[in-house]
Amino acid sequence: MPYVNIRVTDEGVTPEQKAALIRGVTDLLVDVLDKNPATTHVVIDEVPVDNWGVAGLTFEEYLKAH
Repeated sequence: MPYVNIRVTDEGVTPEQKAALIRGVTDLLVDVLDKNPATTHVVIDEVPVDNWGVAGLTFEEYLKAH
């Protein structure tokens, strides 16, 4: 029973995009690992950008630097 957790920043990911991620990850596990899609769990967590950091920087600092 695979469990996949996807974390993204809360920057307007649409329900359609989330559905595509869930389908895509499930299909990948079926194709690569021969897992049963009926027992494959995919959870998407949306993290506020205030709680996200990259390379030792806050998300906002990182965006400004790159």
